[in-house]
Amino acid sequence: MRDLKRDLLPDIGALAVVDRTARALLDAVPADVWCGVLLDPSTLLDTGGQHESGFPQEVMPRLFEIEHGEQDDVDNLRALAGRPGPVSLLSESTRGRLDDSKYYRDILRPLGLADELRVLLRDAGRTWGLLVFCREAGSPPFGADDLAAAAALSPPASTVLRRSLLLSGIDRGDVPDAPGLIMLDGRLAVRSMTPTARLWLDRLQESRPAHGGCPYVVSAVAARAGNEGAGAVRAHAPDRSGGWVSLQAWTVEKAAESLVAVSIGPPEPRELTAIVLAAYGLTRREREITQQLLLGRSNKEIAAHFGLSLYTVQDHLGAIFEKAGVGNGRELIADLFFRHYLPELSRPAPPLSTDGRLLRPPAPDPA
Repeated sequence: MRDLKRDLLPDIGALAVVDRTARALLDAVPADVWCGVLLDPSTLLDTGGQHESGFPQEVMPRLFEIEHGEQDDVDNLRALAGRPGPVSLLSESTRGRLDDSKYYRDILRPLGLADELRVLLRDAGRTWGLLVFCREAGSPPFGADDLAAAAALSPPASTVLRRSLLLSGIDRGDVPDAPGLIMLDGRLAVRSMTPTARLWLDRLQESRPAHGGCPYVVSAVAARAGNEGAGAVRAHAPDRSGGWVSLQAWTVEKAAESLVAVSIGPPEPRELTAIVLAAYGLTRREREITQQLLLGRSNKEIAAHFGLSLYTVQDHLGAIFEKAGVGNGRELIADLFFRHYLPELSRPAPPLSTDGRLLRPPAPDPA
């Protein structure tokens, strides 16, 4: 696990983190077929991944249909995201009745695969990626030691993955609820600052120093993280609207120089809003409710989350489905994936924001 953390460099991408994580787990848990998937934590839809040793292309349309369209199989991604543990084994989830799973019947069995181990990469309450390990019929079955190794790897790998997105993700300042990044040197002088970080600094109640440096709360968390052995440091600061801004700082080694990275953005418990939903012309409340729907929440859970009546939630959902041109929640998720996400997966490296969301390239300048 320590080696994985040491591999985190300022220029490593999220895809490389997923690849290194999967290969590290392979040392302890051999598999015949395996892949690593990056996930948009605001929609739980695929944003790319490492598939060189994964499933053949001909099964992917049906796999996507089961995963993002039908969503009713026992170890569906949205079901896993709601469970407390990060690891699942299909044979255990079906209590040994693998044929009860359409995913097994339609994907694994035709490929001669006997079982599947899934490992969520989840950090700060959000799911950033997924590892999938399969063994062929006739191979030794996954055992308790395999599950324990996978469960132990998940937390440090998830932290590395989230940080890699901050360090290598695209930040144009057009995703207002994403975190920004500030890089400081050993003297706490600002080396670089992303556009979104500037937006968050402007929201702080504390005024920025006249010389253009960082507010004291940023310098404080950076100084604490810079102390040897301090590790990651978290803090919260009030913003001008009465809410809070979350900060996290950690050290990064680059070219024999020790820098401090400071993430600044929304508090961790706050849910993200998928920027792609703006294409449907949804109101702010409709986007918030759709966000919960995408994460697999039931109507009753959505009502409790926002303090609304069940009837009000149903009214909002009716308006959402009408604007999106779909009949229900599953159709909406499938439409989002197949219309907005799937076309990007054929590209070598779809642009991701600093928090793992799929970004569309900026529109060309008419001039």
